[in-house]
Amino acid sequence: MPLTPLHDRVIVRAAQAEDVTKGGIILPDTAKEKPQQGEVLAVGPGKVGDDGKTISMQVKSGDKVLYGKYSGTEVSIDGEDVLIMRETDIFAVIK
Repeated sequence: MPLTPLHDRVIVRAAQAEDVTKGGIILPDTAKEKPQQGEVLAVGPGKVGDDGKTISMQVKSGDKVLYGKYSGTEVSIDGEDVLIMRETDIFAVIK
C-alpha cells in the first residue's frame, strides 16, 4: 500500500455490494446499497492522548470490520477505491 495513514486513521477496502437479493432479484448499480463492511489494509500508529503518549490501535491490517454507512472519505489509490476513516468509525471486528 503506497499510502500510510496518520494518527488514528485506517484504510479500508469496502466489500463488494450485493448483485442479487436473497429472493433472487438482480439489482442494478443504482439500487445497490453501500457496503458497511470491509478489510483493513493499513493502520496509523494511534492517537496521541492528552498526556503525550500514543494510544495503540485496536484493529490491524487484515481485519474484517463493520463500520458506519456514511463513514470515511473515499479515495482512489492506484485505481482501487478505498476508504480512509478514523478508528472510532469502526463498530466491530468480524471473527
